[in-house]
Amino acid sequence: MQRQIQQGFTLIELMIVVAIIGILAAIAIPAYQDYVSKAKAAAALADIAAGETSYELLFIENGAAAISAPADIGLSASTGNCSTIAVFAPNATTGAATGAISCIINNPGRIGTGAVIRLDRTDTGLYQCVVNGNFDVKFAPAGCNT
Repeated sequence: MQRQIQQGFTLIELMIVVAIIGILAAIAIPAYQDYVSKAKAAAALADIAAGETSYELLFIENGAAAISAPADIGLSASTGNCSTIAVFAPNATTGAATGAISCIINNPGRIGTGAVIRLDRTDTGLYQCVVNGNFDVKFAPAGCNT
């Protein structure tokens, strides 16, 4: 008599593999979504930070009246990460500007509805990153205040 050699996997073995894959996916998918949200917030900050130097130079050379639109400092009115970019002139006397350059995040998803990231100019000429709106602070870029 000849013995038959068994080949393949049993149903139990396959079910165990599927269960392990399910457990790994349950852990990996939320971590991936958090990573994507953090990256989107950082990219939005990068979009507006590009105008910081031009904003400062324009203010120092021409005064507050010269700043009225994103195009004045070399930014678009919107980008892939920002549905709207707004620019506000600093106070002509103190030089401070709340929301000097701001971005309403486009399709914010887990970041929060109406999420805004902005750069505020202090009266000493320093810029501070601030997030507001319904911005989930765990997605805020490093160094941004709430």
